Amino acid sequence: MMHRMFIRAASRHALGPQLRFSSGGVSVEKKLEDLGEVLPPAPKPGGSFVPFARTGNLVYVSGQVPKRADGTLTHTGVVGKDLTVEEGAAAARVVALNLIAQMKAACDGDLRRVRKIVKVEGFVGADVSFAQHPKVINGCSDLLTEVFGPQVGPHTRFAVGVSSLPLGVPVEISCIFEIAP
Repeated sequence: MMHRMFIRAASRHALGPQLRFSSGGVSVEKKLEDLGEVLPPAPKPGGSFVPFARTGNLVYVSGQVPKRADGTLTHTGVVGKDLTVEEGAAAARVVALNLIAQMKAACDGDLRRVRKIVKVEGFVGADVSFAQHPKVINGCSDLLTEVFGPQVGPHTRFAVGVSSLPLGVPVEISCIFEIAP
């Protein structure tokens, strides 16, 4: 009896990270759909770099910007000058969709392989007097946690202000996540 309980517990532990990525067995894509969001194709890099790099079970996603599938930008400007905190957070939410699209590409189309969002690195193009960078990057963090659930979505993070970002966007965000082999 004790041996059987140990095997069940060990099986749950071994399979847990793969199964817990979504609560109630609901896929990330279904959660996005329920939220009214559409997962775009993974954006192509805008320079001499790769969109993501895998090493072991970690995947590093290059900085993403608030870009639509057709390549047009959803937001431009400086937060605290041209854009409000809420508009900056909306831009960060668009970036989260692009990060998830890159995750899907890195996982060969199977987001069930995502075991943990490890770290989010957020840059906010902000006015020199602006001090609410975390609230802007929450637009990304909140969506990742909503769609991946409380076991996989919460992550470490930084949110810093910078004087300018590529293409005049208000946010650029990268992430590191762990995948199942």
